[in-house]
Amino acid sequence: MKALVTGATGFIGSHLCEELVRRGYEVTCLVRETSNLKWVEDIALKFITGDCESVESLLDAVVGFDHVFHLAGLTKACSEDDFFCVNAKGTENLIKAVAKKNPKLKRFVYLSSLAAAGPSMNGSPLREDSEPRPVSSYGRSKLEGEKAVLRYKGSIPVTILRASAVYGPRDRDLFIFFKMLKKGIFPHWGKCYYSLLYVDDLIQGVVLAAENRRAEGEIYFLSDSKFYTNEEIATEISSALDAKVIRLRVPRFIMPFFAYIGERIDRHGIINRDKMNELSHSHWICDTKKAREELGFIPRVGIKEGIKWTADWYRIHRWL
Repeated sequence: MKALVTGATGFIGSHLCEELVRRGYEVTCLVRETSNLKWVEDIALKFITGDCESVESLLDAVVGFDHVFHLAGLTKACSEDDFFCVNAKGTENLIKAVAKKNPKLKRFVYLSSLAAAGPSMNGSPLREDSEPRPVSSYGRSKLEGEKAVLRYKGSIPVTILRASAVYGPRDRDLFIFFKMLKKGIFPHWGKCYYSLLYVDDLIQGVVLAAENRRAEGEIYFLSDSKFYTNEEIATEISSALDAKVIRLRVPRFIMPFFAYIGERIDRHGIINRDKMNELSHSHWICDTKKAREELGFIPRVGIKEGIKWTADWYRIHRWL
């Protein structure tokens, strides 16, 4: 089986490439000339140059593959236009090229996000038939990417996966919270609830969705099926780091100020106004019953071992 992976050089994409190669896939990565290959350079992969922002660069690149895994996207950006250019328009360009040049494709898998559906407003976990209400530019751009994919589901077998917050080795987004807790600081703005997913379990879900015919034309939420409070997450991280933590109460009305400071320190960091729009909501939880029943998706890694493995990786690689 031949697979094309976008976003292969990133956190999730590099893990997917490893697993696909382990399963016997012939994997080609769509990369830009400026891509950093450090996480994939030791894997038996092929590389082809292209950019999802340029449909012309994709027309020849997508030919001859059985599966396309579209993971490329922005989780942080300086403006809403940047999010939509990559996450929405880039996705539209890619699937348009596939429809034109590779109509016999067996599956197009689009990795979306819980952010595309938005938070639960009533405390109940979101289901796939819940009306999407994204609260951030990132979430809105991922939802537009979903819509672009679904417009082609009549001619190409597509599957959309909405992942909850993903963590594990190589992740830089949640890494900032590991750093804060390592320094003994736990910013707390009220009790919140989150669905989480260890990266190895996400990859299992991606492959299951790609290989299961029942998943054609469907959307699935993926998480480890449990809900965690921010206090529980902080406790597990501080325990794994053997850190003594002081809770720093942060009134919600101050959060935009922290976002402003974060953007001044690092314009591309995760502490920004768009992320604060998400963090101001208390229930980021989803129901994975559909994935469990239709795909046989059964997560194997719980938060305790997943956090420990992640913390160990950060220490071994001297991130902490």
